[in-house]
Amino acid sequence: MSERGEQAMDEQVTATIREAAERCRNWGRWGDDDVLGTLNHIDDGKRREAAGLVRRGATFSLSQSFGHDGPQRSGTKRPNPIHTMTATGAGARDAGRRHGMAGADDVIFMALQASTQWDGLGHIFDHGRAYNGREAAEVVTDAGDQVTGIEHVAQHMVTRGVLLDVGRALGADGELPDGFAIGEAELEATIEAQGPSARVGRGDAVLVRTGKYARARREGWGDYAGGAAPGMSFFSAEWLHGREIAALATDTWGMEVVPTDLEGAGLPLHQVVIPNMGLLVGEIWDLETLAEDCAADGSYEFLLTAPPLKVTGAVGAPVHPIAMK
Repeated sequence: MSERGEQAMDEQVTATIREAAERCRNWGRWGDDDVLGTLNHIDDGKRREAAGLVRRGATFSLSQSFGHDGPQRSGTKRPNPIHTMTATGAGARDAGRRHGMAGADDVIFMALQASTQWDGLGHIFDHGRAYNGREAAEVVTDAGDQVTGIEHVAQHMVTRGVLLDVGRALGADGELPDGFAIGEAELEATIEAQGPSARVGRGDAVLVRTGKYARARREGWGDYAGGAAPGMSFFSAEWLHGREIAALATDTWGMEVVPTDLEGAGLPLHQVVIPNMGLLVGEIWDLETLAEDCAADGSYEFLLTAPPLKVTGAVGAPVHPIAMK
């Protein structure tokens, strides 16, 4: 392609992203000082509804382990957790002080978005603007996110969760191939296949299973983090906005389809839903055990509690989500 052709494509991609951003934008919707974005869709009634979904008392961990063996590739800006003991059981039997008491202690170093995590509202900018139209340079500084730090999210992330198992509904052997884009048609087809419990509405947290995580755990991480993947279509943005969901999480490293279905773009859905819509985005979630249970009992709704670690000023943070049915 000629230089002029590349420039024309870039301009078209930029215009397409801008148009989607404007249609899905929530700036000012909850006031100029808002720091919660779509979490404002969760109210007390929604939490009461979610609590009423607990019938059996069954719980499901939706978190990948935080260990040194994955899922990140070596040499990236997001190192896997490095766990080090600062005190062990060595010599504990001879610890004569304090009546024989001894103990162990440890530390961890990790990228905050190395494993199961939430993207905060300060994670992505659109043309120099952060969520609610703020200047990106004023929101996120060397000291962290001074306005929409992930700590603001923690107490609010309890709501009705809905699993959309697109992998099982539309994939071969329960998994979607890399590059499979999940748009409105695929989401609606999955809801239709799963039945009434899979309805999606205001204040819900939508969990989308592609099967990519299951494949990575079976075959090895490989290029799971950063490589090709099934995921959300760029053109799903208006569906997500129109349903007024509170949060979206997937079992992939980057939430959206890679390569993107908006040719010439990077991660364009991020650019629309985080700084413009104010949507909380979760990645690298382990949805396998929950999906098996949902398929078995036919119910795809549950109480979801998923507060991130309250790291002051962070633009993303680890989370251990729990689904309860």
